[in-house]
Amino acid sequence: MLEILKKVFFLYFLAHHHDLLDKAIRVLFASPHSFRLLPAEVSGKVVVSPSVVGGTSPVKPLHLAPVRGLGFGLIEDLRVRRPLIRCEAYEADRSEPVESDVVKGRSEAAKKVKIGLYFATWWALNVVFNIYNKKVLNAFPYPWLTSTLSLATGSLMMLISWATRIAETPKTDFAFWKTLFPWAWLEKVEEKKVAVAHTIGHVAATVSMSKVAVSFTHIIKSGEPAFSVLVSRFLLGESFPTSVYFSLIPIIGGCALAAVTELNFNMIGFMGAMISNLAFVFRNIFSKRGMKGKSVSGMNYYACLSIMSLLILTPFAIAVEGPQMWAAGWQNAVSQIGPHFVCEGAKFPVFPTQLWVAAQSVFYHLYNQVSYMSLDEISPLTFSIGNTMKRISVIVSSIIIFHTPVQPINALGAAIAILGTFLYSQAKQ
Repeated sequence: MLEILKKVFFLYFLAHHHDLLDKAIRVLFASPHSFRLLPAEVSGKVVVSPSVVGGTSPVKPLHLAPVRGLGFGLIEDLRVRRPLIRCEAYEADRSEPVESDVVKGRSEAAKKVKIGLYFATWWALNVVFNIYNKKVLNAFPYPWLTSTLSLATGSLMMLISWATRIAETPKTDFAFWKTLFPWAWLEKVEEKKVAVAHTIGHVAATVSMSKVAVSFTHIIKSGEPAFSVLVSRFLLGESFPTSVYFSLIPIIGGCALAAVTELNFNMIGFMGAMISNLAFVFRNIFSKRGMKGKSVSGMNYYACLSIMSLLILTPFAIAVEGPQMWAAGWQNAVSQIGPHFVCEGAKFPVFPTQLWVAAQSVFYHLYNQVSYMSLDEISPLTFSIGNTMKRISVIVSSIIIFHTPVQPINALGAAIAILGTFLYSQAKQ
């Protein structure tokens, strides 16, 4: 387990440090035969750019002039026989340097490697988080506190990163924070706040996972596109191609089939996943509208969102569960499992209880952070496909690790729902 965690953190480190990753990829794909045509002021040579060829460049034309006599008889003699021609560029072109096809091909290959690293890190962190989260909830079934700790840990990590310059501090203003804060629920629809929707979706998903299997929660959450289309169509008045509506049939049918055939079905767990779907749909809609014209990276945007969600969730977590319930539940968990969580069949403790809870919180923030960083690098379609594949990896890994009993008809429903999600991502484009 420790070796797995080391590899996961190594992947996250590379994904987090863009400069190191870019340098490594450039070295990997470097070639002694690759070249670029640089401006004359850099290379000392005359450059003809595409804009010059097209005749639309504001750059002055090349100046042609014979070499003047320098007072040496040989040179004067050569000048008389055949004047030498010299090319002078008054000013270098300011257009983008011309790259060869070889360089472009290597650049595309490097970009694919970078995206692949993002996806691998995203999926690995998500799988590890879901495993830890379920184990913690099995021993300590207090989803409101667990959700609060996840947001608190992520907020603390980002505040430290900003203070130590590990991550670039976001350049924000009051208008940006106003798009996140909950008081805008009193304002017009376009100004609804993202943090409230994110908080509801996060807590609802955690409540669901505390009541049902991880695989079942993610099967139901694969139905999020259906909520997205319905909300956009009936509340926002948007229209979609016919293929999008048809893609909802396998999504809804697959989720329904998986639900009715679930061996350990729980209504609270089912409704938690459904509410989470609806809340995250509103979060995505509000994010797109609230972030128009704002230049904040995906990583910093999620960090700011976590901070605001923490401020919203904390008083509700205290009111719903409270310190007395948490203390009693913690003592009960320690008395049943002991001060350490021990792997089945292992003869040594793996993590102390406190560190395991902390690990669950850390991995929650890391996987969300990397997913937002990935969204900065890829198209929404590629991200949607990656999200679908992520759910498959989580469902399969949780079934294997927790030995979740699955009937063939239940597995068929899950496969149909996930296939529908993939078809939806294709039809949406």
